[in-house]
Amino acid sequence: MKKKAIKSWMLYDWANSAFATTMMAAVLPVFYSDYYASNLTDQMATSYWGYTQSIAVFIVAVLSPVLGAISDYSQAKKKFLRFFAYMGIIASILFAFVGEGQYLFASILMVIGSVGFSGGNVFYDAFLPEIADKGEMDKVSTSGFAFGYIGGGVLLFINILMILQYEMFGFPNVATATKTALASVGIWWFLFSLPLFKNVKEEKRSKQKKDQSYLVIGFQRVGTTFRSLRNFKQLFLFLIAFWLFNDGISTIIRMATVYGREIGIASNDLIVALLITQFVGIPCTFLFGWLAGKIHPKKALTLALLVYVAIVILGYFMSSALHFYLLAVCVGFVQGGSQALSRSIFGRMVPRQKEAEFYGFYGISSKFAAIVGPFVFGLVGQITGSSRLGILALLTFFIVGIILLQMVNIEKGEQEALEASK
Repeated sequence: MKKKAIKSWMLYDWANSAFATTMMAAVLPVFYSDYYASNLTDQMATSYWGYTQSIAVFIVAVLSPVLGAISDYSQAKKKFLRFFAYMGIIASILFAFVGEGQYLFASILMVIGSVGFSGGNVFYDAFLPEIADKGEMDKVSTSGFAFGYIGGGVLLFINILMILQYEMFGFPNVATATKTALASVGIWWFLFSLPLFKNVKEEKRSKQKKDQSYLVIGFQRVGTTFRSLRNFKQLFLFLIAFWLFNDGISTIIRMATVYGREIGIASNDLIVALLITQFVGIPCTFLFGWLAGKIHPKKALTLALLVYVAIVILGYFMSSALHFYLLAVCVGFVQGGSQALSRSIFGRMVPRQKEAEFYGFYGISSKFAAIVGPFVFGLVGQITGSSRLGILALLTFFIVGIILLQMVNIEKGEQEALEASK
């Protein structure tokens, strides 16, 4: 039964990763610049895309801890997950109806879709400690990301064929094919999320008496959790480190293709390169899960972050499609592993029966951090007329994050969580 639940849980990563690949990373950023924002300059389209990402993650950052606390109190993780998933699914399908030059409508849908994607992940992540034993968490977490790479990569491959060979699929033009590809994300997401909703059960716990609204309870518990972090010093230190280096990772994911488009790399090269990232990421995510067991999760994560430092430096000098392909391979090598190990390291130090509440903080750490990167990227580009200098700003986030990570004692953090769970 637990094996079935784990597979169903991982299939949700397969399902919603289509949004991460097609909407956030590969197809939509380029189509936004070329079609939805066709009435703007290339540099302004890049800036507006960056601002759209910042607004989306700000909304999620504010919601995440409240929703996590409410979820724990009401024992309704699955209900909240379903709500946010459907929000993202509907927004993805509605992209088919956005016309040329309607960048504001496209930005609003992207904000709604991103809130659905990221908000749902707060509750999805919170199921990890329930379905996986402590000794299996690194393996299950990295396997989930690998499933995500496969699922997102398969649909992205189909979408690329639809766009490049649109006549073969019966579409009158590239724009219609691309809109259909965007809508297919919502359909894919819906179909492959059904196993989780059917097979993953929440742990039954004694229900607390509710004498206030969930909104009031949620904010009260957020305050309590903030105050309780003083008892989990290693967890709090890790959150700060994660906040910093995740800003860099998130910005690279969200801004890579629109940045590449601005400096003159062809749309097809950008999309194909992101497909390469997906399929390089599949074995490499498993590799980092194996590596964590051999050399320690913190060392494996540090290695991944050092590769990101090299990626940022190379990205500043990028000038051709070949360069973008090489960087895509490098990102594929570390992207899934770094995110999966961050999630599982955090899970090791979370006290039981407060998973959703603390994963809400995990969400707010990642989302508030992700506000800064795209905003700086867009602002620097708007001020200087070029986004290259915005790339260099990411070095600070990675380097300081790596330094703080070295100060985290994971084993001590596990002990703190164990004592608090007694």
